[in-house]
Amino acid sequence: MRGACEITRPLILVNFKVFPEAIGRRAVEKARIAEAVSQEFGVCVIVAPSLVDIAPVAEEVSIPVFAQHVDPVEPGARTGHVPPHLVKEAGATGAMLNHAEKRMSFLEALSDALNLCRKVGLKTLVCCAKILACRLVVRLGPDMFAFEPPELIGTGKSVSSERPDTLRRAMERAKSVNPKVFALCGAGVSCGKDVYDAIMLGAEGVLVGSVVRRPNFKEVLSEMAKSALEAWERREEGA
Repeated sequence: MRGACEITRPLILVNFKVFPEAIGRRAVEKARIAEAVSQEFGVCVIVAPSLVDIAPVAEEVSIPVFAQHVDPVEPGARTGHVPPHLVKEAGATGAMLNHAEKRMSFLEALSDALNLCRKVGLKTLVCCAKILACRLVVRLGPDMFAFEPPELIGTGKSVSSERPDTLRRAMERAKSVNPKVFALCGAGVSCGKDVYDAIMLGAEGVLVGSVVRRPNFKEVLSEMAKSALEAWERREEGA
């Protein structure tokens, strides 16, 4: 790992999932593109490659690298489990938790995972499907949360355009509980306009996934970074 840069607002977190276009050597290639965009625009870009790709990606880029999931367990006789300590050793900066495609069954398990992540020095992002979940989750003290209605994930229809009032309420209510937490918008974010609208509605960053599959990934990510900066500057001016 070449020393992950600081996580700042506004930010873009790119979830590679296990898309064929972003695994193995292609994960490293996409991460290098994300790093180049981050450096060009001065916007924090985080990548979340598959678990097996964390180490090679972290070795090649200076931007933050997140695990897509960790289990609430310590290292030991845990066949098939992913302890936070393991991804930290692989070079991860942080971890996503409770994504719609990798739900955590109980609030207690989520709390345990957050505590273990803090113990080993991992940043945390928790995904939330509903406004009430956002309020409950931020009380647990993650570094970030992402409001992500699961029915919009992968549709190309952003919550910022489909349900702007819901997004605004989710951001406001969660921040009223914990003003320090980073507030992200996910689900269907696919272009610069989606990013701009999300930030103007109260988000401080976005969680994206399917864009990593696009042949013009660098162009799309650059558009998102530019839009994030423009919206953030406009918000700052109006503050």
